[in-house]
Amino acid sequence: MGRRPALLVIDMSVGFTSPKSPLYCELDAAVAAIEQLLDVARERRLPVVYTTVSYGLGDQAVAKAFIEKVPALLALAEGSPFTEIDPRLRPLPGEPVLNKLFASAFFGTSLQSLLAAHDCDAVLVTGASTSGCVRATAVDVLQNGYRLVIPREAVGDRNLAAHEQALYDIDAKYGDVVSLEESLSWLAALPMSSVPEVVER
Repeated sequence: MGRRPALLVIDMSVGFTSPKSPLYCELDAAVAAIEQLLDVARERRLPVVYTTVSYGLGDQAVAKAFIEKVPALLALAEGSPFTEIDPRLRPLPGEPVLNKLFASAFFGTSLQSLLAAHDCDAVLVTGASTSGCVRATAVDVLQNGYRLVIPREAVGDRNLAAHEQALYDIDAKYGDVVSLEESLSWLAALPMSSVPEVVER
């Protein structure tokens, strides 16, 4: 599944994890799984990357068609608490949070450059939603030349049928959908990275 993966945490912001948000998903199980993955990835000093979605006025003009399709995205206004990463998964200093305007974590962001800078050959994709941003990112992981791994327990969706169909498609065409246990064992068996560990201060 790769020798140098990055852990990508997609859109686990308050806007998707809080029942107060119009974009809310039930993601408590995914949060718990991602917490475990973060612990091991940080222990092995692997790159950890987050994404969020935030729209300033200029961004709203750029993403006009997407917002017209999903008007609830306007809840993710620049500066809103809904754009902040869920406190249970708070990034450590040095762990980048990339802002995206569309579904894929690659489109319009510096993710590809970041993965290349860290000599990654695989991406472990987690987050929400499975049938939307996770699936779009999964396709681009493959198309950018990386191996794709998705821990089943670490992704979530509002619609269970869409969740299962997306995972089926991803596993059939783009990468490997595996258990959380298998993912944790894989990460734990990797050699310690020479990149200095990020320490919270």
